[in-house]
Amino acid sequence: MQLNYLAILVCSLLSLALGFLWYGPLFGKIWMEISGMNTLDEVRKSEMQKNAWKLYSTQIIMSFFQIFIIDYYLVVLEKAGGIQNVFWFWLAFIVPTVAGSVMWGSDSKKVSWQKFLIQAGYQLVLFLMFGFILGFWK
Repeated sequence: MQLNYLAILVCSLLSLALGFLWYGPLFGKIWMEISGMNTLDEVRKSEMQKNAWKLYSTQIIMSFFQIFIIDYYLVVLEKAGGIQNVFWFWLAFIVPTVAGSVMWGSDSKKVSWQKFLIQAGYQLVLFLMFGFILGFWK
């Protein structure tokens, strides 16, 4: 079994870049509004920004682990391509997880759907990117 550690590292770094774009210029304002982040006082915002490096560090470790597992399965399941495999991973694991997290909240139906579509859409684009890179960078 031959895992591609360089591709795994590249995917990990790209996950941070996509997260920056997705939850920044693309959907950041909507996400901040529906999550109540735009109502935080300046002290709380400052605390969150000061500790953001811990969150980013944890996120990159989790992304590396996630991509490592995906690459492992892509090596084992070579008959289907990377994009096809990660699409099924997303559909089987990410969609139900994201749906469960938003449907059990106290948000309105409209806000729940917005959160679901933003989060699940981000994960779909991210996983397709992982599948493309891991599937073709052999």
